[in-house]
Amino acid sequence: MARKHDIREIEPDLDGAALRVGIAMSRFSPEIGEGLLSGCLDELQRLGVKSENILLVTVPGALELPLALQRLTQSANVDALVALGCVIRGETYHFEIVSNESARGISDVQLTTGIPIANAVLTTENDDQALARMVEKGGDAARAAIEMANLQKAIK
Repeated sequence: MARKHDIREIEPDLDGAALRVGIAMSRFSPEIGEGLLSGCLDELQRLGVKSENILLVTVPGALELPLALQRLTQSANVDALVALGCVIRGETYHFEIVSNESARGISDVQLTTGIPIANAVLTTENDDQALARMVEKGGDAARAAIEMANLQKAIK
């Protein structure tokens, strides 16, 4: 898109060839987690991220993702992170607690560490919605992680 004003702008960069990416995945809904992971890994590969530069850790559920992500920022030498999981609405208020606290924790880690985290924790009404979105959302998260890692480097 052409801008009306003459300003300096950093263009989106989706080249992942030189990047290291950590992925934290919830095991709570395994079929959905694996679908998210498949979409994410396919897109990371398409963007040039080498397999040896990808580290995957798994955790029991969405509430454990922020701690795993935080630890990855401290010890894994990563340029970007991806959070994968799914919270499906049930009959209790638990859905709101898990969804909100997981998202807050992921955002807190990102803002505290300065390492971008693409949040692909689906929050859906049912399994069918999650199954329909999982692969696309995994790919979206991969693109966001790569773009934000490159943006961080460009701003420095």
